[in-house]
Amino acid sequence: MNISEFKPKAFLFDLNGTIINDMEYHTLAWHGIMTDDLGASISYADVKKEMYGKNAEVLERVFGVGKFSETRVEQLATEKEKRYQQLYMPHLALINGLDLFFEKAKQNKIKMAIGSAAIPYNIDFVVDGLNLRQYFEAIVSADDVAVSKPNAETFLKAANALNIDAEDCIVFEDAPKGVESAANAGMKCIVLSTTHEISEFSEYNNIIAFIDDYNAPILNTFL
Repeated sequence: MNISEFKPKAFLFDLNGTIINDMEYHTLAWHGIMTDDLGASISYADVKKEMYGKNAEVLERVFGVGKFSETRVEQLATEKEKRYQQLYMPHLALINGLDLFFEKAKQNKIKMAIGSAAIPYNIDFVVDGLNLRQYFEAIVSADDVAVSKPNAETFLKAANALNIDAEDCIVFEDAPKGVESAANAGMKCIVLSTTHEISEFSEYNNIIAFIDDYNAPILNTFL
């Protein structure tokens, strides 16, 4: 298929780094907790590499499985999200051009959903803080899946909630593991260059475009 002829029936959006450009603030919050609170000797760059999946999964990758009790994991995750929101609140904004893109998609009757590894607390912070709930027929959060990205479950659940086949979806992502999740779900992907270098996505063949923001002319092809 010529990609210019592809007309999607649904857009599935990751949240962090895709709808808003906030990954720096998540990384800062985690880095502070890991180094100042937990005494880990880990660089900001190395924390950034682990910034995907659920909070518990992030802690397991850095500290090992079983290092913290379930209660302690919940405490650390809650503290991290509080710090993140405090850091990011003054900068809360959509990525450039997304407000108009949402409107065009809605006018063209393209269904939209969020498929994110974020917890509902953070999704609500963004969706309600920016008055976006009107655009989404479904939201899949970390609490809705057994295994987070790069597992396909997040995006498959979002597509199922919209009653749209995987092959008719375009996923918007900013992270390699998110692109891998879309690939595992059998979905095409557009990558936002907000968080990672293009070279980090070289192994994925489901990417149909790289964009800096939602003003990119190629997006008109899919509306």
